[in-house]
Amino acid sequence: MKSLANPSILKPVQDDDFIQVIIETPAQSRNKFAFDPKQSIFALKKVLPAGMVFPYDFGFLPQTLAPDGDPIDVLLLMDEPAFPGVAVKARLIGVIEGEQVDGKKKIRNDRLVAVAEANHMYAGIRKLSDLPGKWLKELQVFFVNYHNLEGKQYRLLGCKGSKQAMRLIKQAKKAA
Repeated sequence: MKSLANPSILKPVQDDDFIQVIIETPAQSRNKFAFDPKQSIFALKKVLPAGMVFPYDFGFLPQTLAPDGDPIDVLLLMDEPAFPGVAVKARLIGVIEGEQVDGKKKIRNDRLVAVAEANHMYAGIRKLSDLPGKWLKELQVFFVNYHNLEGKQYRLLGCKGSKQAMRLIKQAKKAA
């Protein structure tokens, strides 16, 4: 029986300028999808409450392992929502650093921010500071509220540029 190719075995970095993001959850979706490596499929993980949606495509970098035990997360800016399982070539622009508190345990849960190579709306965005400050604040509030829904606290630690984001990728590749 044939099945889908396992996207978690793909390369996370295509060259010095681009990363390869595997989409799990499309923009504007209430459904949170996640890749299930045991079954080699994308499965529904949860549904956000009415009125709350993922503001942008959300995915991961293959062959990485973040401190939260999952591949490193990526928020992807692009013109239209993608589909779960799609690989998107993207330019890394920074990272939203944060930690989730589960009971007494603090776990780093950073979100890389990238721009799809094939797009129009975000073509001029090269770094996080190219985006409006209000936009970045609203995005940070989304992650705080998203974690609150799971009964977890999420504490924002700040936003950093692409150099720090690339350091996190290198650490996550070594950990995988």
